[in-house]
Amino acid sequence: MAWVTERLADDGSTRYQGRYRDPFGLKQTVGTFTTERTALRAATKAEGSVADGSWIDPRAGRITFAEYAMDVWLPARHLEVTTRAGYLSYLRNHFVPFFGAMPISRIMPSTVQAWISVAVDKGLSPRSIGKYHVMLHSVFARAVRDRLLAFNPCEDTELPKVVARKGRTLTPEEFASVLDEIPSRFRALVMTDIETGLRWGELVALRPRHLNFLRKTVTVEETIVEVSRKDSPTGERMIVKPYPKNDVSRTLRVSQDLLDVLAERIAELGLGRDDLLFPSREIAGGQPLSRATFNTRYWRPAVQRSGVDFNVRMHDLRHAHASWLLAGGADLKSVMERMGHAQIMTTQKYLHTLPDADDKALAAFESIRSRPAR
Repeated sequence: MAWVTERLADDGSTRYQGRYRDPFGLKQTVGTFTTERTALRAATKAEGSVADGSWIDPRAGRITFAEYAMDVWLPARHLEVTTRAGYLSYLRNHFVPFFGAMPISRIMPSTVQAWISVAVDKGLSPRSIGKYHVMLHSVFARAVRDRLLAFNPCEDTELPKVVARKGRTLTPEEFASVLDEIPSRFRALVMTDIETGLRWGELVALRPRHLNFLRKTVTVEETIVEVSRKDSPTGERMIVKPYPKNDVSRTLRVSQDLLDVLAERIAELGLGRDDLLFPSREIAGGQPLSRATFNTRYWRPAVQRSGVDFNVRMHDLRHAHASWLLAGGADLKSVMERMGHAQIMTTQKYLHTLPDADDKALAAFESIRSRPAR
C-alpha cells in the first residue's frame, strides 16, 4: 500500500514524499511534492508498476555500461574459457571505449545506432558488426531482466547489409602447386589438413595416439585455441580443450599414403604417444604451433610463390576438402559427419563450389536428355 510522509523544507513549509515498497520489499520514494495528493498519486503509480512487473529500479540504472558488463553480465555467464576470452576481447576493444562510462539507463537505440556508424567508419565488416551486435543485445537483455532497463536499446537496430560473395574453391591442381612451395617441415601438416578437413585447432592438437594405423583412421578428440594473454584466465596463450567444436569427437578414415607420411614423421622426431604431431619446433614435446606465425611466415608466402591468382587461407583447405568429397560423389550425411558439422545446412554450402561444377551438372543433364527412349 502506497503512503505519504511529511518533511519540513528549509523555508519552513511542509513537503510530502510518496513512498512504496519495491519487488524486494524495500522502501522506495518517488520524490518530494508540494501536495499530499500529488505525492500519493505518484507513489500509487510506482506501486502499480511493481504489481504488473514493469517496475524499473531508478538507482540501479545509474550503473555504467562497463561496470554492468564486466562485473555483472560476464561473471553470470556459464562460458568456456575460450568463449569468455573472446567476450573480454570484444568488450575491451569494441564496447567499453564507446559505451563504458555511460549510465546503462541512458543508452538509447540512437546510441547503439551511433556505435554502428562508428564501427562502419573504422572499417569493421558487416559480418563482424552483426556478430558484435548479438553480444551487445545479450548484455542489454540481461539488464532488462534485472529491472535496470524498461527495454532493450538493441531492438530494431539497422545493421549494415551482409553481402554474400561466392568464393573460389582450390582445385586439386592448384593445391599441388601450393604444396610444392610449402617448406618441407610443414608438408605433412598441409597434407593432413587437405585429407581430413580439420579445423586449425583440431589439426595442431593431433598426437600419435590419435592415429590408428591398423584401421587407417584419425580420431579428433581435442582442439587447441589461441587467445590473447590479456583475456586468458590462466595467462596461457594456447589453451587445450578436451573436445573439438560442438563437443563431439569423430573418427575419420585416411589413406595409407598419409599414414606413411605421418609414421615417418613420428619416427624422425622421436615423438611419444602424447606429443604433438605438428609442434612449433621440430622436437618431441614441442609447444603448439601458432596459426598467426604459420600464416605469416610460411603459408602466405607459399601461396604467392605458387602462382595461384586468388587469396587462399589455410582454412580454405577445409572448404576444399568438403567440396572435393561432394564433387566426387560422397553423400551429404557422410560429409557432414566427417567435417564435424552440427547441421546439414552448413555442409550444403559446399555443393557446386568447384569451377567445373556447373559444366558437370550440364553434362549430366545432357546425358539423361539424350538417352534413347525405351
